[in-house]
Amino acid sequence: MNILLNVLNWFSQNILQKPAFFVGLIVLIGYLLLKKPLHDVFAGFIKATVGYMILDVASAGLVNTFRPVLVALNYKFKVGAAVIDPYFGLTAANTKIAEKFPDFISVATSALLVGFFVNILLVALRKVTKIRTLFITGHIMVQQAATVSLMVIALIPFFRMSLLSGILAVGIICGLYWAVSSNMTVEPTQRLTGGGGFAIGHQQQFAIWFADKIAPKLGKKEENLDNIKLPAFLNIFHDTVVASATLMLIFFGAILAILGPDIMAMKQFLFDGSGNPLPVAGAVIDAVKGTLTLESGEVFNKGYYSVIANGAIFDATKQAFPMYVLQTALTFSVYLFILMQGVRMFVAELTNAFQGISNKLLPGSFPAVDVAASYGFGSPSAVLFGFAAGLIGQLITIVLLIVFKNPVLIITGFVPVFFDNAAIAVYADKRGGWKAALLLSFLSGILQVALGAVAVSLLGLANYGGYHGNIDFEFPWVPFAYLFKYLGVIGYGLVAVFLLAIPQIQFAKAKDKEAYYRGEVQSD
Repeated sequence: MNILLNVLNWFSQNILQKPAFFVGLIVLIGYLLLKKPLHDVFAGFIKATVGYMILDVASAGLVNTFRPVLVALNYKFKVGAAVIDPYFGLTAANTKIAEKFPDFISVATSALLVGFFVNILLVALRKVTKIRTLFITGHIMVQQAATVSLMVIALIPFFRMSLLSGILAVGIICGLYWAVSSNMTVEPTQRLTGGGGFAIGHQQQFAIWFADKIAPKLGKKEENLDNIKLPAFLNIFHDTVVASATLMLIFFGAILAILGPDIMAMKQFLFDGSGNPLPVAGAVIDAVKGTLTLESGEVFNKGYYSVIANGAIFDATKQAFPMYVLQTALTFSVYLFILMQGVRMFVAELTNAFQGISNKLLPGSFPAVDVAASYGFGSPSAVLFGFAAGLIGQLITIVLLIVFKNPVLIITGFVPVFFDNAAIAVYADKRGGWKAALLLSFLSGILQVALGAVAVSLLGLANYGGYHGNIDFEFPWVPFAYLFKYLGVIGYGLVAVFLLAIPQIQFAKAKDKEAYYRGEVQSD
């Protein structure tokens, strides 16, 4: 018995609590089951492990760059800030779990595997569950597993009883969401693509279903975006590096300029009689004695601190402040790009392992793939039109949050504002023309910011700099999170029942039951 416990303890410490090695192990096992050559198995393990390590390095860089900005914002305006972007959200969720719930650091990676097999089981039992789709978009699964882990572990104390209960709770609810939400996109995507044979497994499945249903009521499909020409300069936003760097420069450039060089420099402060901090030039700190000595020789033994202790600190002797602003803003894009490269690297191997296993187990199912696969089937203008409409909606809502002094400043992230709103516009334009595309993308932008601010406050992420931000993680996931918080396990059960009921309702409404399983569109 002791030997078994020692083995389990070793596995927990060295594999489960080291997500990079756990992901590598999943790929290794998957490739062995697929009977790949040993050299391919080894290469897959290395690429998956190193890719996750790259993600860790980039996440640390984002945190190190963003934390000083958060501290300075809180000092000057008494507000927190968060970028609504799944990569920033991934970093924020993992960082908070590591700091507040260190025993559950392995939940997200373990739940990823549990959720995938829950999805497989639901498709295997399709005659009962009415699920036809397998979610195989690995990098999305990684992001969502991290956010859902934080929601479940932080908001439902019952699932903190043991690591196993946490893993199962997160894995089951993730698997249900992946299966059910992607299943909702079968008919809309078949209609859009003319029978393309795939579904969407991304971040906006509920929104796609809603857009497909409501768009015909908002406009005429004959009045589509093919008749509207957009400015050529918007084409630069097809490049994610340019787009993310531009957004970061606009938002963080403005924030840093408002904060100013004094706060962003590493300055010591002394409290006055009213408790207000006063900058002290030329002061010397003795960390051992705990004293602060002014240039005049006067010594204080308490009441001093640094607004910014580490990270991206401005040094006027080495750099002009405008160049510091430019460098800091672009540094976010650098780490974001590195993070995305790491994710792509390990997810490519993870997806191959998952897809190979699913093809053997579930022939005839619909693969749920990246939403970008749908863009080529819509109007060429729809993608950028949706991005522009969603961005306007976000900016208006951000201004309103500032005007009404919301304690959390929301910063636009590229992934939600582009991919969500582009997808909504593509599907809405197909069914309701440009009016539907405009209204629904604009509404999505509003919800992304407004509910993003709610989620940041609910999950306590204002000091961690990010939230998932995609439209499905505003609605329905923010309401789900409130059910978790106020009803605990009962709320979790209600969410699970709600998700399981959706495909049953879809099937009940289908006129031709066999055509439902084949994914044929039965109504226009």
